[in-house]
Amino acid sequence: MGGLKHLDICWRDNTAGHKQSRKFLECINDNFLLQVIEEPMRRGAMLHLVLTNKEGLVGNVKLKGSLGCSDHKMVEFKILRAARRVHSKLTTLDFRRADFGLSRDLLGRVPWDKAPEGRGAQASWLVFKDHLLQGQEGCIPTKRKSGKNTKRPAWMNKELLGKVKHKKEAYRGWKQGQVAWEEYRETLQAARDQVRKAKALRELNLARDVKDNKKSFYRYVSEKRRMRENVGPLQNETGDLVTQDMEKAEVLNDFFASVFTGKSLSHTAQVTEGKGRDWENAEPPTVGEDQVREYLRNLKVHKSMGPDELHPAGPEGTGG
Repeated sequence: MGGLKHLDICWRDNTAGHKQSRKFLECINDNFLLQVIEEPMRRGAMLHLVLTNKEGLVGNVKLKGSLGCSDHKMVEFKILRAARRVHSKLTTLDFRRADFGLSRDLLGRVPWDKAPEGRGAQASWLVFKDHLLQGQEGCIPTKRKSGKNTKRPAWMNKELLGKVKHKKEAYRGWKQGQVAWEEYRETLQAARDQVRKAKALRELNLARDVKDNKKSFYRYVSEKRRMRENVGPLQNETGDLVTQDMEKAEVLNDFFASVFTGKSLSHTAQVTEGKGRDWENAEPPTVGEDQVREYLRNLKVHKSMGPDELHPAGPEGTGG
């Protein structure tokens, strides 16, 4: 929240007359912020703002009387939900601390030409998986995933974190009379400039790599639009509204089950049987080494590991 000097902004239509006001609106839209004050404060002008990135977080906004001799009105609002820290118990591979040299050495010692001898495809796969997981366990450490409310922003590095801490220390020193105002102001301005540059660089990198790493881009957008949509009251077969989670789950389950009929199931079975007969008469596919290498090279390394516990980044952290 804070004061506002762009009096030409129309919040209802999301338009502005001056260039600086339009840039201010673009900044708010780019960060997915919502303005919750609707009533003008002084002579029909909006002088203060309360911005939030989550709909329903701020409510009961009221305009009070003036404070002292000021002609500005006071704004009162309530935060409806308190943030709760979530401690994650999930672990993930930490490739930043991985020893890829040791991984290559361990996997190079395995006699790959003799290991699958006398074994079928499934048994050979299990041998390969066992050796790969052993190398992964010994060379790539794990780390605990941070909760959403405790996770450090992606643009926050160690150098920038030190500047922010230095700014907080300077603020405490200024409040206690140990640091001059000019020194605190220089520290504050330097920290702000570094934060803005780090955020801008992060967004530029996301835009540059969006074709190869869509996951990070949409994660960034989701963090800016933290909004949880709950399933509202549903109407059951008798016409009554249900509000409990278990009751709503039963209503949804009954509806989804109703769209499946015996005719569609029999048709699916016929199609499956037909495909099975065609497969028996067809020749087995041939898989070459070049095909496997090309497939591994095109794996999306930013995806999570599957049920086989093998990360798509591969033992060397580069995919395959």
